[in-house]
Amino acid sequence: SYKDRHSKVRHYFRRNGFKNVSLPGLPGSDEFMDAYRAALKGETNTQINIGASRTKPGTINALTVAYFNSPEFQKLAPSTKQTYRGIIENFRRKHGDKQVATLKREHIKKMRDAKSETPSAANNWLRMVRMLMQLAIEEGFRGDDPTVGVKFLKVRSGGFHTWTEDEIAKYEARHPVGTKARLAFALLLYTAQRRGDVVRMGLQHIK
Repeated sequence: SYKDRHSKVRHYFRRNGFKNVSLPGLPGSDEFMDAYRAALKGETNTQINIGASRTKPGTINALTVAYFNSPEFQKLAPSTKQTYRGIIENFRRKHGDKQVATLKREHIKKMRDAKSETPSAANNWLRMVRMLMQLAIEEGFRGDDPTVGVKFLKVRSGGFHTWTEDEIAKYEARHPVGTKARLAFALLLYTAQRRGDVVRMGLQHIK
């Protein structure tokens, strides 16, 4: 185990004569242990079989395994994978043994409402379950989407006010030129680029 440059802990199985195998999830979790057992057997392409031995056909467990092994999930950025996995794994822990075909709209609505105190989290959960149900239709788990008609909760927010000249001056006084905080501030303020674009900017963009 080691921390990468983003301070994320990563786990690898290493053995002389075998290819290093990345172990997903947390040590002790089903996902981690399935990958570990496969690595012990010398199976380096463990991605296809992770979780398969623990699932019953047609269950939310089986659907979850299918999604984690899908091209749609595999092409996501590592940070996005981590976010999706956290939400989906929590859903699986609570309902993994249940049949996907028995899931009804009222069940979805009830589970969404249970998270109503944190509407953003409730909406993220609904978005993940809706994505799973689309895969369930494609894979033949069921013929319809029980999330249809279940709406996202309204998120009330006052937003963020635009900084005043005085606030800008205070920030610049606190973070002098040469600091990362000042660099980030200057790029965001003076280039008017989106945050996602600013983090990609480099010397190659200076002309």
